[in-house]
Amino acid sequence: MARENGDGGGSWKKQAEDIKKIFEFKETLGTGAFSEVVLAEERASGKLFAVKCIPKKALKGKESSIENEIAVLRKIKHENIVALEDIYESPNHLYLVMQLVSGGELFDRIVEKGFYTEKDASTLIRQVLDAVYYLHRMGIVHRDLKPENLLYYSQDEESKIMISDFGLSKMEGKGDVMSTACGTPGYVAPEVLAQKPYSKAVDCWSIGVIAYILTVSIFRNKILKAEYEFDSPYWDDISESAKDFIRNLMEKDPNKRYTCEQAARHPWIAGDTALNKNIHESVSAQIRKNFAKSKWRQAFNATAVVRHMRRLHLGSSLDSASASVSSTLSMSPSTLCSFVSSASSGVSAVGGDRRPRPTTVTTVHTGSK
Repeated sequence: MARENGDGGGSWKKQAEDIKKIFEFKETLGTGAFSEVVLAEERASGKLFAVKCIPKKALKGKESSIENEIAVLRKIKHENIVALEDIYESPNHLYLVMQLVSGGELFDRIVEKGFYTEKDASTLIRQVLDAVYYLHRMGIVHRDLKPENLLYYSQDEESKIMISDFGLSKMEGKGDVMSTACGTPGYVAPEVLAQKPYSKAVDCWSIGVIAYILTVSIFRNKILKAEYEFDSPYWDDISESAKDFIRNLMEKDPNKRYTCEQAARHPWIAGDTALNKNIHESVSAQIRKNFAKSKWRQAFNATAVVRHMRRLHLGSSLDSASASVSSTLSMSPSTLCSFVSSASSGVSAVGGDRRPRPTTVTTVHTGSK
């Protein structure tokens, strides 16, 4: 049985001499330079989790990074954010017990669908806006919003979307000014690239880029300078409302840029201006062309999760559509567990943390902001 750590600064950790007395480790979902993520079954409840195992020796000198991430995750609870369920500490390891999500990554789902519309993109962005608005009200800035950090909760057709990876997140404090250049090229706001002080508005820019990609999946370097265009023929079938929504989020001046609250009230989100015309063929083709998995992540042992979920009869959608799941997996191993950034190693755990971050902006430290 785990016991609470009595130390003031680490009271959120539960002490466990042997984590395997609490969890049965099933499969290694992925390994990185400094940690590994394991599919684990809680012995007391039979529930499945993704447990990230971090050797303490790997944290030396980097304790503040992982503690910042944990502090953020412990503070938030939202239906569209992957949850940190528990934290355990043994003499040699730190264990982050994360919610297990099984629906796969955003781009995978779009490509696999036979029908995809502006309305689908609008529904997805609305969920992202709701979650990020919640974070901003809590004084948290994500700082690394991008499609690969958006996971589906389940294989169900109507599954909700989940935001993951809080390794670069930051809690705003009174008088604090963020100035560290961080994030992923293509999604970071102009003020970050210019190494200027910035605010939570950087998340809103990133949502704009995601919406831009979800409607046409065309990505151009000029986006980084806010010199993007709605060029033909890619945008011919996209509504003026969608363009207006994106234009207000991808506003170069952060003071004029839409907030999450303003974006959520836009007719493309709150009204009925998002078109129902099928744009799947053009969008999926561009996803395959411009966002091939080989460019932004490695495959991992996804079948392990599905096999154990079937064996334990978890997830009715998986059981009732096993043939569909098998077909899906044969096409592309989807992300089947939670996503916690390994802030201490520069590697992220997407059901495993083998995916390096070669595309992350080089951090320019001007302090701890």
